[in-house]
Amino acid sequence: MIRPRQGDVWSYDYLWRRQHETGEEHGRKPVPTALVATVFIREGRTNLFILPITSMEPGKDRHALEVPEIERARAGQDPETCLWVLLDEYNHDVLETSFYLNPGGRLGAFSPAFTGRVLSTLIASARPVRA
Repeated sequence: MIRPRQGDVWSYDYLWRRQHETGEEHGRKPVPTALVATVFIREGRTNLFILPITSMEPGKDRHALEVPEIERARAGQDPETCLWVLLDEYNHDVLETSFYLNPGGRLGAFSPAFTGRVLSTLIASARPVRA
């Protein structure tokens, strides 16, 4: 199995927040998602923090980052289709016990530069604003 790395894009049964809030426990279908962070912990487990990628333009109430054309191609997606990485929700999974990460589901990867931009935007959006 290919070990997921930061910046990878995988096909993943993503559970959307709206689905979780109505009591669903599993994603309905695989969608392209970005593994924004892989965190190894002492117990030998790998925590995965997974951001959704969507082709539907997010509303103004959503926090998202548009994926440039070259990054769409690197991620194994149609470079002509507009995509956004949503930054205001995520899934957490543990690689070693995951039922949802398909070992053959890696689609591609964002460049280190774009991955860094996603991470820095995510971190900046999570910080409280000081007046």
